[in-house]
Amino acid sequence: MAAVDPLSIDLPDQIVGERVIVRPWDEADADGLWDAIDSSREHLEAWMPWVDRYRNPDNAVEYCRRSHARWLLREDLAAAIVERGTGRILGGTGLHRINWAYRLFEIGYWVRQDAEGRGYVTETVQLLTRLAFDELDANRVELAIDTRNVRSLRVAERLGFVLEGTLRRRLLAPGGSPTDMHVLALLPEEYRLLPWATK
Repeated sequence: MAAVDPLSIDLPDQIVGERVIVRPWDEADADGLWDAIDSSREHLEAWMPWVDRYRNPDNAVEYCRRSHARWLLREDLAAAIVERGTGRILGGTGLHRINWAYRLFEIGYWVRQDAEGRGYVTETVQLLTRLAFDELDANRVELAIDTRNVRSLRVAERLGFVLEGTLRRRLLAPGGSPTDMHVLALLPEEYRLLPWATK
C-alpha cells in the first residue's frame, strides 16, 4: 500500500449524533473530564486501569492537552463524548492503535456511571464506525473487550460486530491480574449490510 502522511488526512471538528457529540478533547474540557472520572471512580476502576492516574484536576488538564496534540498529529484520535442537549461530558472514546497505511482502527469507550444504560455508548460507537468506514476508508474496525465486561460486549453485538476470538490473559486488569480479551471486528462489506450504517 502507498505511504500515507497522517497530517494530510482531514478530520471533522466534531461528529454530531441525535443525543451525543463526539469531538477531540480540549483543555476547556478538563473540569468536565475530572468530574466524569471522579464521580464514577469506583465504577470505572473495574475496567479502566488508567483511573488511578487521575489524582487531582491537574491530571485531567494534562490529559486534555496531550490528547489534543496527538489528535492534531493524527497519532491517536481520543475524543470526548458530550451530551448534545447539555454540553456535559459523559465519557471518552476514540479511534486508537491506528495503522494509517492499512486503515486499521480500534474503538475504545467509557462513560460515567450515571450515563450508563441510556444508549450513549451505542450511538457513539455508531458515529465512530461511520467515520472510520465512510470518511477514513477503513479496512477494519476493532473492539477489544474484557471478557468479564458483559455490558460492553452487548453493545458490540447489537451493532453487528463479529466476535473473532478470545485472547487468553491478554489484558492486565485493574489490580494487576491478567484477564482474557474478546476481539470483535467489522470489515467494509459487513459494515455496508448493517441497517444503521447509513443515516
